[in-house]
Amino acid sequence: MLATRPKMLLLDEICGGLNHTETSAILDIIRSIRKKGATIVFIEHDMKAVTSICDRIVVLNSGEKLAEGTPEEITNNPDVIAAYLGGGHHA
Repeated sequence: MLATRPKMLLLDEICGGLNHTETSAILDIIRSIRKKGATIVFIEHDMKAVTSICDRIVVLNSGEKLAEGTPEEITNNPDVIAAYLGGGHHA
């Protein structure tokens, strides 16, 4: 674990610039920290990383909350798809 045994860890864009192998390795480290009881707040644009490690996701768009839910709920949310994947219009 980390030297000071934090109860919460804030991680901001830690996957930025990493290749697949490096991302996988850092996610394994995060999982091991979480297993030891730390809460992880994970700010990240790599949706594969986010959905593979997070229990709950909050999606922001221009500083406003667009959606909140499980990884499955978020990846199927039409507002999230439209905002980030260009997959349609918000009604």
